[in-house]
This record gives sequence, structure tokens and C-alpha cells, in this order.
Amino acid sequence: MENLALIESFSEFKGDKNIDRVTLMAILEEVFRAALKRKFGSDDNFDIIINPDKGDLEIWRNRVVVADGEVEDPNEEIELSEAQKIEPDFEIGEDVSEEVKLVDLGRRAILALRQNLISKIYEHDSTNTFKHFKELEGDIYSAEVHHIRHNAIILLDDDGNEIVLPKSEQIRSDYFRKGESVRGIIKTVELRGNKPVIILSRTAPEFLVKLFEQEIPEVFDGLITIEGVARIPGEKAKVAVDSYDDRIDPVGACVGMKGSRIHGIVRELGNENIDVLNYTKNTQLYIARALSPAKVVSMKIHEEEGRADGKKGRVDVFLLPEEVSKAIGKNGVNIRLASQLTGYDLDVQREGVEAEDDVELTEFSDEIEAWVIKEFNKIGLDTARSVLEKDVKELLKRTDLEEETILEVQKILREEFED
Repeated sequence: MENLALIESFSEFKGDKNIDRVTLMAILEEVFRAALKRKFGSDDNFDIIINPDKGDLEIWRNRVVVADGEVEDPNEEIELSEAQKIEPDFEIGEDVSEEVKLVDLGRRAILALRQNLISKIYEHDSTNTFKHFKELEGDIYSAEVHHIRHNAIILLDDDGNEIVLPKSEQIRSDYFRKGESVRGIIKTVELRGNKPVIILSRTAPEFLVKLFEQEIPEVFDGLITIEGVARIPGEKAKVAVDSYDDRIDPVGACVGMKGSRIHGIVRELGNENIDVLNYTKNTQLYIARALSPAKVVSMKIHEEEGRADGKKGRVDVFLLPEEVSKAIGKNGVNIRLASQLTGYDLDVQREGVEAEDDVELTEFSDEIEAWVIKEFNKIGLDTARSVLEKDVKELLKRTDLEEETILEVQKILREEFED
């Protein structure tokens, strides 16, 4: 009966961790063999019989009978006189099986054995959890808020698995209370030590794709395909869709009557404004659609292979002056998303302004720092006149530049035209 407490250790784990019988028996045998090896030097001549369902455990040591005084390996050999104490009719050369009681291993060995058993079962459980969630990477997953920290929300699923939603993976408008259900995609799963760390994301473009699959049957069935996604989480997104069935209007099917189909997705994403557009392999038409609601007059594409940023190249987009602000959008959001979606840097040009009447900002790189020029480029301003046409207050709102910097830049540009 001295093995009962130890057996109870794995019985409770069997219920909590849902370990199958074969795996449990393999873990137990591994743990006990390690203990026997430490005690006797070898476990090769031991038989271990385990019945985890009943809590039965038997350990038998097999030794060969030798003449008294001729034992060379006490783990594998037993003197005749000792063997006959077990069974009087044993003779030299016969095999003796003797049961080993756990108490024979010593108290410290038993404590170590129990701790090793617990560790192995947790390790097995962690490995299974890791494998399970690794297969779910990129899929939508729901869990409840368990704990809120300043840099992350800790979630628990129905099986008690801990899932982390970092601040960086939350939409800016996200606000969750304890016990509230949260949806996102499993972004990454990795083992840190023996513990699986599961990261949930609500900002990844893939989350938007999966929401389309959940909410729009034609996307789920593959009748409509999503060819591209660009997101500024919680603010605006552009989704390019296509269909191989000419009878299906992919944009109409995704949006629904009066936006009925896409409304649930918008609400899930904190009222993120979603533009759905028809995908096309015609690069010029694709760029024009991506810049909607602006109407493009013409464009010139400069292909640039092997760029470090992965972009395909640069495009000069020509628009009427009144369309420029639409193409750029509030805080440069529209042109940034169009650039992400198409894979090109988009430079907005005013149709009708002759090249000699304007100067590119890069021409002033000896007087204006590169990072300042980049700030203007972010909102679609890449020429001297385009910056001079803007009010200082508007530039303050749309860039991260200070008023003093903007005034200095405009002064430099103004002097160019005065000269």
C-alpha cells in the first residue's frame, strides 16, 4: 500500500489533463525506470507493471542465482542462500524475480520520483497545448478576459489555456472588461521554457480576412476570393476582392444591401471604415481603384525590382487639383492604404502643372532634412508647390512636424520661386 499516495498523484492528473491511458503508462514507466537507474545503476533487468485505472503498480527485479560469495553484480546476481529465503527450492543458474517495494528506494528518492512525475505530465500537457495551437495559427479564436494589465490582456479559453493579447495587437478603440469575450486570430505560438505562449492579434490584416470568411458565405465557399488587404487598424481598411463567377458581383456581395453584410465586421473592428474594391491584374486600373474616391487622370509607372522595402516601384499619379485631397485622404490615410494594397509608392501630381513650374522636394535635400521631406511625402506632398499650397494649420494636423519646422521649409521653398 506504500505506493498509493504516488499513484494518486497521477490519477488526479489523468482527470485534469485528459491524458490517454497509453501515454500515461509510458510517462509512468519512464519516471520509474529513471528512479531505478539512479538507485541500482541499471534498469535493464526490471519489469514494471502498471494499471493506472486501478492505481496498481508492481516493480520486479530479475536476478540470476549464483553460489554464495560469487556475486559480481548485486543488481543482476543473487547468492543461493538469499534466493532460497525467497523460495527454498531455487538452484544455481535459475532466474529469481523479486518484487521491489517503493520504500526500498528511500524517502528522498520517492519525493524526487513524485516531482519528476508531475513535471513530466505538465511537460506532456504543454507540448500537446503547443501543438494544438500551432495548428490554429492564422485562425480566429475566442477567449474571455481574465486579467487586464497595462501592456496586455490575459485571456482564458474554455479549457483554461492562457492566451495573451498584447497592447500592440489591440485596436486603439478596444476596451474590454473582465469576463468579456474577445475575438482575434492566433498570430504566433512559441515555447518559452516548457510553457506555450499564445499571442492573439486583432490588428493583423489576416484577422480582417477571417472575419470576411465568417460573415460572408461566398467568401467562405470560395466563390469570392480576397486578393489583397491593407489596414490601419480601427481607422480604415481597403480590401480587394474577385470572383471567377461572372454572375457574382464580389463587391456587392461583400457589402450587402445598405452595408448589411459588412456592418458586423465594421462593428467588430471598432467602426473601422472598410473600402471594398474589385481586384484586377491591370496595374493602372488597380491603382486607380485603390485611390478611390479620387478620380485619376493618368499615371506613369516606374518599376523598380529588388527594393529593400519590398515595393514594386514608384508611380506618378496625375489628378485634377480638386481631386488631390481625396486621393491623399485625412492624415494621408487613403494614399497610405492604396500604397500598401498595390505595392507601389504613389506620388500625387497635379494635372496641368508643368514640370518647370514646380520642383520636387528631394531637390532641396541639402537644405531640408530627409526625415522632414519624408513626413510631407507620407501625406502625398512631394513637390515645392504642393507644400506651399497648404495652410500651416493643416500641415500641423496631418504631419508630425512642428510649426517652426513647417514655416522654415515653406520659407526655403518660397525663396526658390522668388529667385
